[in-house]
Amino acid sequence: MISRRNFLAGSAVTLVSAAAVSGRSEAMAIPEAPTYTSPAMRQPVAPTEGAPYRPVATLNGWTLPFKMKNGVKEFHLVAEEVEREIAPGMIAKLWGYNGQSPGPTIEAVEGDRVRIFVTNMLPEHTTVHWHGMILPNGMDGVGGLTQPHIPVGKTFVYEFELTKSGTFMYHPHSDEMVQIAMGMMGTIVVHPKDPTFRPVDRDFVFVMSAYRFDPGTSLPHVNEMTDFNIWTFNARVFPGIDALPVRLGDKVRIRIGNLTMTNHPIHLHGYHFAVSCTDGGWVPETAQWPETTTDVPVGAVRAVDFVADAPGDWAFHCHKSHHTMNAMGHQVVNRIGLPQRQLSQALNVSAPGAMAMGTDGMADMGMMSMPLPHNTLPMMTGTGPFGPIEMGGMFTVVKVREDLAPGDYRDPGWYKHPPGTLAQLADVDPGAAPMAPAASQNHKHHN
Repeated sequence: MISRRNFLAGSAVTLVSAAAVSGRSEAMAIPEAPTYTSPAMRQPVAPTEGAPYRPVATLNGWTLPFKMKNGVKEFHLVAEEVEREIAPGMIAKLWGYNGQSPGPTIEAVEGDRVRIFVTNMLPEHTTVHWHGMILPNGMDGVGGLTQPHIPVGKTFVYEFELTKSGTFMYHPHSDEMVQIAMGMMGTIVVHPKDPTFRPVDRDFVFVMSAYRFDPGTSLPHVNEMTDFNIWTFNARVFPGIDALPVRLGDKVRIRIGNLTMTNHPIHLHGYHFAVSCTDGGWVPETAQWPETTTDVPVGAVRAVDFVADAPGDWAFHCHKSHHTMNAMGHQVVNRIGLPQRQLSQALNVSAPGAMAMGTDGMADMGMMSMPLPHNTLPMMTGTGPFGPIEMGGMFTVVKVREDLAPGDYRDPGWYKHPPGTLAQLADVDPGAAPMAPAASQNHKHHN
């Protein structure tokens, strides 16, 4: 963590309010704007001021610190150009907040009054919309409708009371098509005022985003509407996505926001869960039912709760198959079943040195080390304890361990299966012919 105090003090930043704040906004001192650029998940930090709460862990991200000033929690977001490592081997040039895309998670408590400064260091104007939050109209962040756009180099301040708990998002409502496509987004977690209301032992949060990158490039296509090729959890793809370490017996909550342009059926192996909350509020316990997959619509949040009572490495991913791939070429011809040798000979005539791929499916790509354009990820990647995992994109692992200490979010490594609990090669005589089913007495052959 480094401070931006000197950076901001030497810049041409001025203060303008998004709406009147009791007539005092012009006299406020702008608080520091911390930044964090590491792609690793930062250890959750309990608050030292204000009401206590169990902090969330942001997948491959962090929580924005705040300062108390006369009973108000002050935060500072800086909208700026950033570089984000999508996974080792690929850096994207995006727009975000405080050094990262997505921006830091904002955490507070129901009933808190918050004051959020937003400094615009982008090359164009912007705003911040507090998605799903109940607040005064003039703080809603829709440029031209509820406030002026924030000009380049200027700082606006938003101030409102948090009237309900839950999980929300923030993003621009100013040149939205470009700015969200460039990665400007983040999550807001408002903890219940009553700490006994549906408490959990581990609380994770992330937002989903999608991009279209040409091979070898680092700038996404902002005009793309349907043909995306990088699908991310908090702007990371597998194997660059952190695992979710969980202690055996913990009650776990995973909060998932969706700011892509399609829905995502998110699936957890090994468990059933209940959808406990949306960005509209808490789901009554009497209205919940068990699921293993929940669909997260566009512009929505779903929080899922479960008790981690089964140890192991459990896959957690979007169930749209193409969303667990990287840098896909969507026009690849299906060559399954074609003779590999004949295809290779034909290719060598027209393209010497080319390799025929996909004639037996695409699994062989997980073991290939073919040269790729600079700053481009393989379509399938990632290796587990038994070989290639053959995944990418929106895929990670919930790692449930008995020996994990409370509050320990370090990756515990791969699961060691107890004897007799691992699928293995069957001891079958390869020369033995399978038994043919008995012919039905009622079956008659017709020409």
